[in-house]
Amino acid sequence: MKANKATVLTLAEKCKNILAANWQGHLNTIKADAKGSKEDIYTSKVKYIINRGRPYLWVPEKERHNVNTIIDERGSFAVASPFPGPLAKLLRSIKKLPTRAALSGDLVPLKSEKAQSASESLKEIILSEQRVISESSYTVSGVLSSSDFITASRSENLKELIDEGEKYEIYKFNLSSCMFIDGNGRNHKVDLKDIETCKSDLIAPLSANLIDGINQSEARRKALMLFCFIYANANARDAFMLSVDRKGFDVLGKVPNPVMTDGIGEFQWKEFRFTFKEEAHDVESFCRQLVEMEEEVVKMVSNYSGL
Repeated sequence: MKANKATVLTLAEKCKNILAANWQGHLNTIKADAKGSKEDIYTSKVKYIINRGRPYLWVPEKERHNVNTIIDERGSFAVASPFPGPLAKLLRSIKKLPTRAALSGDLVPLKSEKAQSASESLKEIILSEQRVISESSYTVSGVLSSSDFITASRSENLKELIDEGEKYEIYKFNLSSCMFIDGNGRNHKVDLKDIETCKSDLIAPLSANLIDGINQSEARRKALMLFCFIYANANARDAFMLSVDRKGFDVLGKVPNPVMTDGIGEFQWKEFRFTFKEEAHDVESFCRQLVEMEEEVVKMVSNYSGL
């Protein structure tokens, strides 16, 4: 199950999935006042949705971005792949960055009619995701049941834009460039034509729930360790789901460090890629194939140990 061109996503697809999976990012605008633009950058975290392939940002009325963009509409927006619950703690402990999509472009404020249309799209997205969860099969519920839905669910976090009494300015973000930033902090330029033509995975909006549900379950983490052993010939002492997509998933496994022989730092966290036999076009297919793999490795280990 080694990664190759057929088993991994393109950079554009990775960026699209990151944008479809998260619900907040860091917006940067150029500080400005009545005298014009300044050289300083103002940064804050704002929530957003993707509608017809474009980001729409909800900026609180009190935010300085609303003044800055009157003078200079240019901005940048950085969004990280979801890293909920235990995964966030692990990434901090090993000083590993989540993959990110970094966008630059112009912020276009929406007038009342278009702002209303964006708000309706927001409500539709929330209802659609909640419907998928509520109507999910026993297999899907089994994977998601351990997830902390309040912190990991995109729809639950987007609901705050409707439930809160705070007022917002809504902006359409017109892209002029896109960069994919990998887990080592390296930048990879992405062709805007590829961004425009590719689509995000249908499982992307629920990827945070999937990742958290797996990582919060001791039994499923043990299955990830077995994946490392059976499919990658690696004896992992612990494992966490790092990312999911329609072609498979990435796992961080705690494996022996071959460099260390004195007992100090004898383990390292290594990334492993596992792919499905067929693409998971929806959450149902993803969970079904994951469970099949879990059953397969348990059976293989049982046969191997003579049980």
